[in-house]
Amino acid sequence: MALNNLVYRDQLFPRPAYARAFEALHHRLGDKRACKLTVELLALAHDRGCEAELAGLIDAELDAGRLPDLAILRERFGPNPASVPVIEVKFVPLSTYDELAAVYAVKPTSNLEAGA
Repeated sequence: MALNNLVYRDQLFPRPAYARAFEALHHRLGDKRACKLTVELLALAHDRGCEAELAGLIDAELDAGRLPDLAILRERFGPNPASVPVIEVKFVPLSTYDELAAVYAVKPTSNLEAGA
């Protein structure tokens, strides 16, 4: 809800489309929901590096008399499942580390090190 009374709110929006979205959301959905959705739009723009393209889509939706649909926008700008690598983690027995420790054990070079 901080966006409602934020003194520098207009400077927070990277493009006018985001300010338009906030005003439209505020008018149609109320304070709490408008703040939440606007912050989510800003986060999506930042996280996905799509600020300009997202602003264009927001403007198009608002011009058509619709509010931006966050679920659709997240899907559009989300990562392509085919581009996300599959990482396989193979666990080794802990005894392997004991073997490594035995191979690389450092023998003390003085009596002081041996006593420590």
